[in-house]
Amino acid sequence: MDATRKREARIRRHRRVRKHVNGRPELPRLAVYRSNRHIYAQLIDDRAARTLAAASDREMDAGGNKTQRAKAVGALLASRAKDAGISRAVFDRGGRQYHGRVAAVAEGAREGGIQI
Repeated sequence: MDATRKREARIRRHRRVRKHVNGRPELPRLAVYRSNRHIYAQLIDDRAARTLAAASDREMDAGGNKTQRAKAVGALLASRAKDAGISRAVFDRGGRQYHGRVAAVAEGAREGGIQI
């Protein structure tokens, strides 16, 4: 499978998931974006089209491998969510498999106190 078809398949999966996963002020969507080098996560209120909290591995000076940094991003997002008064979220894996770095963000957020 060439790179274009692989990307299109991921986008198709993401659209399919987004039909069912919507963020609300009381239950925001925890969206994860993973590039080859970095990982980003944000809590989104889709009704107001507003980001409530965000975190990425670019803003922290964490060592370790990419999976360990992804878990740290989840924990950082959870602490920012607590400051914003958010304790629960729905998980949006972005059309990617719930595995590796994507799962590590969710695990870090759960350990930080976010109920997914």
